[in-house]
Amino acid sequence: MQNRMMITGAGSGLGREIALRWAREGWQLALSDVSEPGLQETLKLVREAGGDGFTQRCDVRDYSQLTAFAQACEVKLGGIDVIVNNAGVASGGFFSELSLEDWDWQIAINLMGVVKGCKAFLPLLEQSKGKIINIASMAALMQGPAMSNYNVAKAGVVALSESLLVELAQQEVGVHVVCPSFFQTNLLDSFRGPTPAMKAQVGKLLESSPISAADIADYIYQQVAAGEFMILPHEQGRMAWAIKQKNPQLIYNEMTTMADKMRAKARPTNG
Repeated sequence: MQNRMMITGAGSGLGREIALRWAREGWQLALSDVSEPGLQETLKLVREAGGDGFTQRCDVRDYSQLTAFAQACEVKLGGIDVIVNNAGVASGGFFSELSLEDWDWQIAINLMGVVKGCKAFLPLLEQSKGKIINIASMAALMQGPAMSNYNVAKAGVVALSESLLVELAQQEVGVHVVCPSFFQTNLLDSFRGPTPAMKAQVGKLLESSPISAADIADYIYQQVAAGEFMILPHEQGRMAWAIKQKNPQLIYNEMTTMADKMRAKARPTNG
């Protein structure tokens, strides 16, 4: 392990905080995002934190951009030890309101972006006996209402990670999947949904989180070092997952109540 890490979606939010957490350990970071200004800011902060690296604009929907990014890692860093498939977008809306375009957009970035990231970098990880860290969401495990396309994409990331965990064990490539709940982030900048009310509700959940992206990055760092496969940074998330494993119906009932409340809130009131 030569301490070389690749991160997608590194221009802001959790991707940036993961870069900074590993930079403090002196790592070399290959940073990608669709936002050039965000990447430059992250690289500046990485250097201030004690790391170094390079940036390359990359849209995870385009496999050729990811393979070019992998080649750049080979040329500039001599390979890669850890990849973090973090790039993602938010969306919401009840199933009846979501268009098929909403589904295509969500799956293309949040699921297939991770598949393509793993595929493009696997040859380098096999050489270094490195690690894959896929960023999913508690939505993958809890399937909250009014976000079915997001839930499905993130559940796919968990299923992919479970598949790779067992398939890549022989090649000594480690796999981790992270399922954060809502946290303070700029995810709403990319939010796509049929109603403004839905965006406002998600915004409130993000703001009310007791835990920041930096806290989550630190938790990921510790759990990866401990060899934990499924990383659940939120205490409430860990509790909810434990309940669902024992008594799924309890969670389904809770989510049904939540869906009713969301529908009631989204309805226009007659003044």
